[in-house]
Amino acid sequence: MNELNQLLKQRREKAASLAEMGVNLYANDFKPTDAISDILGMADTITKDTVAGTGPSYTLAGRIVAMRNFGKAAFLKIQDETDKIQIYIKKDIVGDELFAIFKKLDIGDIAGFSGTLFRTKTDELSLQASTLKPITKSLLPLPEKFHGLTDVETRYRQRYVDLIVNPEVRDTFRKRVEIIRLIRDFLANRGFMEVETPMMHPIAGGATAKPFKTHHNALDMELYLRIAPELYLKRLLVGGFEKVFEINRNFRNEGLSTRHNPEFTMLEFYQAYSTYDDMMDLTEEMISWIAAEVTGSMTVPYQGQEVDLSPPWKRYTMDESLIEIAGIARETLDDPAKVMQLVKENGIKLEEKAGHGKAKTELFELLVEEKLINPTFITAYPTEVSPLARRNENDPEVTDRFELFITGREIANAFSELNDPIDQRQRLEKQIAEKGENEEIFPELDEDFLRALEYGMPPAAGEGIGIDRLVMLLTNSASIRDVILFPHLRKSER
Repeated sequence: MNELNQLLKQRREKAASLAEMGVNLYANDFKPTDAISDILGMADTITKDTVAGTGPSYTLAGRIVAMRNFGKAAFLKIQDETDKIQIYIKKDIVGDELFAIFKKLDIGDIAGFSGTLFRTKTDELSLQASTLKPITKSLLPLPEKFHGLTDVETRYRQRYVDLIVNPEVRDTFRKRVEIIRLIRDFLANRGFMEVETPMMHPIAGGATAKPFKTHHNALDMELYLRIAPELYLKRLLVGGFEKVFEINRNFRNEGLSTRHNPEFTMLEFYQAYSTYDDMMDLTEEMISWIAAEVTGSMTVPYQGQEVDLSPPWKRYTMDESLIEIAGIARETLDDPAKVMQLVKENGIKLEEKAGHGKAKTELFELLVEEKLINPTFITAYPTEVSPLARRNENDPEVTDRFELFITGREIANAFSELNDPIDQRQRLEKQIAEKGENEEIFPELDEDFLRALEYGMPPAAGEGIGIDRLVMLLTNSASIRDVILFPHLRKSER
């Protein structure tokens, strides 16, 4: 701590000294004309025979991330948004006044430089500065060995520092932006229209989750941050838009983990006159194409595993997966009493009114889910756990629904939509009736949504894809916090 305090003192003394020399510590009049990556792209034109001080001049700005002083000369590295480059500072070239200013600069400061290119004796492309200008003084030192810190929370809490010192972190978030852009391009090219629906809802609906609650003063009413945009997007199908999608934030007032953040990004899209089979085909095509565009391959590494995204992907009904992967006998699955016994033997606790379908779903989540490493569609979810999905025509006990699993994680959830308003009302009423009396926020029946269905919604299929989990997969990130710029954390005591 004493060493840190001494560093802080030295930085403030340098800042005061620069101010006395007439230097603006937070200048806003320097305009870089060149990006470092563009200059590095011209490396082949600069040879060891290139004479320093000749050729065109370039003007750069960036943060100083390394520095080696040699009395009357120094080498330093600066980085801008695009890359890093070495700068050579020599007293005889920049002059006494600018060199005296340079000596007051620290690692972490932002500065601008103009000069010409040359190669050092070690063949490193460098810029020989003819002039320099301090732009922003850094009062806190950068961590010397930030990469590999065991206290990963520091990286999440101080993401700005993480981004400065870890280029692979910046690359992750560039890929995140690219993935979202590709999703938009893919859907737009297929005629989908991007829309925006409310993020504050008068009724918490569209998914089963605990919402965040707030109060609107002017309207004097309770509102909920949305847990899903589903019911509003379906209203748009009623209104005549046949292909819609939204990429935006959802909020769920639940636990935090490597897979869950209370604020997360979802893609939801809906298409009239289509089925969940169509959605499986589209999802397979979209994700495999995005993977190839982002990573250059259909096979991606994920935490020591190789994941093959090449189509076609495996497809099981839930029952098939329990039989083939969990090893449960068919006669056991078909017997509700035996399934309930199996649930108890596996330590699963069910709500008092939970039935056969809920019990099988819980067994699937415990015994099958984590074993689905390569992309796998699980279909025929029980109607009991799918209140918004269309019943299967041949077996009303299950729905035309699938979930997509990759690396043991749910990536997508989709189904042929229920558009029968009478059936929908009955199922929502049953879902509400089965909620316990100790519910923190008691579910309400969304009468406006039911009214919309009564006007007539075309047959349709819809899907939700977790953007954060997809980015985790394609960037080989172990935690959802690694792909959210500012994840939620417990309040720091420091």
